[in-house]
Amino acid sequence: MISEPELVDGAPFGTAEVPAEEGEPRPPRGRRPWLWGLGGALVASALWGAGLYAYGLAQRDEGVDLGGYKPVEAFCDAARMKAMALVLGERIEGGPGRFLDEPALSESSCYINFGEGERQQSATVSYTLHKKIDPEVEFDARAKHSDLILPVSGVGERAFFGDRGEDGGAMLVLDGQAVVQIDIYRSYYENEDGEPGEGAPDLSGIDVPMTQDVLALLAELKK
Repeated sequence: MISEPELVDGAPFGTAEVPAEEGEPRPPRGRRPWLWGLGGALVASALWGAGLYAYGLAQRDEGVDLGGYKPVEAFCDAARMKAMALVLGERIEGGPGRFLDEPALSESSCYINFGEGERQQSATVSYTLHKKIDPEVEFDARAKHSDLILPVSGVGERAFFGDRGEDGGAMLVLDGQAVVQIDIYRSYYENEDGEPGEGAPDLSGIDVPMTQDVLALLAELKK
C-alpha cells in the first residue's frame, strides 16, 4: 500500500531545502529585474548620446551649404558687366583686386573701366563668399552704413541700392552665403587748360543695367 507523502519538519514535500554538501558550490541567485532594466536604460542612453555626438560631428564636417557658390580667383572674367557697357561704352578691364581664400571665407574683386577719354568711368565689383557664418545677420547693418536703403526686388535673396543721381550709385546683394557689391562714381577729367571736362556721362538710372549685370554675375558664379 502506497503511503502518504511524509512532511519534512512540517513542510509539504518538495519545499524543504536540501543543504549542500560541504565544498559544493551553491547555484547563483537570479538578478533582480529592476537591475536589468536600469542597466538596459543606461546602455541605451549611452548609445543615444554617442549617436548624437557622431551626428553632430558629421554635420560639422559637412560645413555650411554654399548653394553652388565657390571661390573665384579669375573674378574679372566672371564680372562681364555687358549691360553697363552698352550704356557707358566699351568695357576695359582695370585689373583684379586681392584674392583671398581661407576656410572661413573667400573674397574677390575687380576694377573695370567703361568708355574712353573724358567719358571714361570706373566701377568696382566685389564678391565675398562666407563659408562659416550666415552673412544675413549683418547684411542690413552693412547696407544701412553704406547708405544703401532702396530695396531691389528679384535680385538674390535681398538687395539694396544707393542712388547718387547723376553721380552714380551702388548695389549690395545677398544670396545665400554670397554677397556681391557694385560701386560706380561719376569721374571728371580735366582738359588741357586744367578745367573739368564736359564729357562725363550722366549716371542717373544706372540701377537698371546694374541690376541686369548683377543677375548675370550671380549665375556665372555658380558655374
